[in-house]
Amino acid sequence: MTLREKAKLAAFNKAVDIGFKKIKKNPREGMLDIVGIIDKYMMPKSEQENSGKKAIESIRREFADPNSSWVSFATDMVNDVDENVIKHFVTNVGFNAAYEGNKKRCKLQREENCNIPWAILFDPTSACNLKCTGCWAAEYGHKNNLSYDEMASIIKQGNDIGTYIYILTGGEPLVRKDDIIKLAEEFNDSEFHIFTNGTLIDDDFCKDVQRVGNISFAMSIEGTEESTDSRRGEGVYKRVMNSMKLLQKYHLLYGVSICYTSANYKYVTDDDFIRMLTEHGCKLAWFFHYMPVGNDADPSLMPTAKQRKHVMDKVRLIRSKDYANNMFAIDFQNDGEYIGGCIAGGRNYFHINSAGDMEPCVFIHYSDSNIRKDTIMEALKKPLFMAYHHNQPFNSNHLKPCPMLENPGRLSEMVNESGAHSTDMISPESAEHLEKKCKPYAKQWNATAEELWSHSKHNKGVR
Repeated sequence: MTLREKAKLAAFNKAVDIGFKKIKKNPREGMLDIVGIIDKYMMPKSEQENSGKKAIESIRREFADPNSSWVSFATDMVNDVDENVIKHFVTNVGFNAAYEGNKKRCKLQREENCNIPWAILFDPTSACNLKCTGCWAAEYGHKNNLSYDEMASIIKQGNDIGTYIYILTGGEPLVRKDDIIKLAEEFNDSEFHIFTNGTLIDDDFCKDVQRVGNISFAMSIEGTEESTDSRRGEGVYKRVMNSMKLLQKYHLLYGVSICYTSANYKYVTDDDFIRMLTEHGCKLAWFFHYMPVGNDADPSLMPTAKQRKHVMDKVRLIRSKDYANNMFAIDFQNDGEYIGGCIAGGRNYFHINSAGDMEPCVFIHYSDSNIRKDTIMEALKKPLFMAYHHNQPFNSNHLKPCPMLENPGRLSEMVNESGAHSTDMISPESAEHLEKKCKPYAKQWNATAEELWSHSKHNKGVR
């Protein structure tokens, strides 16, 4: 970081301090201060300089509107989350990633003509203390680990290309708690978001997270105690609820990760369930469509078109200003409508498994590169990632974003042409076998997706 960049960051942090103090006294005035900070420190001059310009402008408009759900949500965050944690989040995600990092990403994308990720997902370990039904991570086995130096190298390489968001998956990442804290200390200008089953969180770890400031969580939960324990094991639900209480006690930033299926889709979108989460301090919900990944996956758990639309409609209600409970919800599949379709293959993110294989998506277990012999930039220019770059979006209807789920044939074509191999360490699955499970689903979702897309404001001018 240059002296000029350091000075700008220091001024940004000072302005944020003042804005936060105002929010606690007068949310409306405090939010206007935040709008001023965006204008002064974060607003790009053009889309060419920073492809996130429209997103930043949209956030600015929301914060300027006193009736916006974003104002209420942000006020809750400032009041409920530890000050060190929330300030790190704003600096690392807002300034380092969305502003400075995105400028670097955009420049590299033009120069290198390839995807450059906004976030990198990686698995510290394949080990897990649970074995959940239908978990794609279970396909990797339990004996692989990235060394501390390998994880540090991933982050250093990522920072060099403008990536400051790191999402830890697994296995169970918190099997490596000590190394995670060490990473957060060494790379304190990056943000770490951990997907966890929640069963290994304790008081000492919460104190460390509060101290370093740049870690947040997504806790896996299936809905009811019965549905959670049936998929994750007896007693897991109560252990997760206890961990939520600990995270709330220490004012840490956390959300939940929900895999919605044909069996649980109603309960995980029920108002009582959402209310329970917010009462326990949950600020964010990731909704993931069940993916039939792995030779033993059960396609019957894939939601019907009607069930998927139910989830889509409910998630959009949850994050609207008309909803009673303050929680931001992300629908990983249906929100493709807002972000131009598929974001994998390094367009916005990619995944590194615990054996070092660099994969285009956390659900796509094929690779032609490995962190132990290729740099991140080399992987992004290899045939598999370049196939994503050349073919995105995979459908002009962004409610059908995935080359596997809604567009069978696109994935196997890229895998075969690139020479990529299956990274499943236990029971390798061909792309054709995976797609065969998706074809009936894609056919029945198509009519609903086309009807919804015909009324979407996002379908204009899409190729």
